[in-house]
Amino acid sequence: MLLISQVRLAIIENLTGEVSMEIKKIEIDKKQFLNLLLLADEQEDMIDRYLDHGDMFALYHGDLKSVCVVTCEPNGICELKNIATYRQYQHQGYGKYLVNHISGYYKGKYQVMFVGTGESPVTISFYKACGFIQSHRVKNFFTDNYDHPIFECGVQLVDMIYLKKEL
Repeated sequence: MLLISQVRLAIIENLTGEVSMEIKKIEIDKKQFLNLLLLADEQEDMIDRYLDHGDMFALYHGDLKSVCVVTCEPNGICELKNIATYRQYQHQGYGKYLVNHISGYYKGKYQVMFVGTGESPVTISFYKACGFIQSHRVKNFFTDNYDHPIFECGVQLVDMIYLKKEL
């Protein structure tokens, strides 16, 4: 069903003269997207923990807009480890479109998708708008795992807030 929807979207956009959106699964040279990934996870060695074994997807609408990395976990779970959109393209629906795509991609393969984020109203509301609900928290994740304080919207991140979505 997802492929049919993508084709239909591309046809509609092409009839209006707009450039269609395309999502590509990236199999090799994932580090070429590091600058974009660093917008969502600002410490490279943390990205290195999941980049090689995760599935990467890139959203293009003319040029590159967003990327994400999803890891496959045990017990019917996958985890969205990183999703980033260039600042000038944020709040235009690219991130939500990418989350919807990967949700469809993993549906039937996994039962639940988790995502971990800092305690920021901006990111938590984004994930809730994408169909996630709050699940649990990991105390002191950011202070224990990053070599410098991480701030979002002027607030230091301490705990990792996990949200989940049934697939």
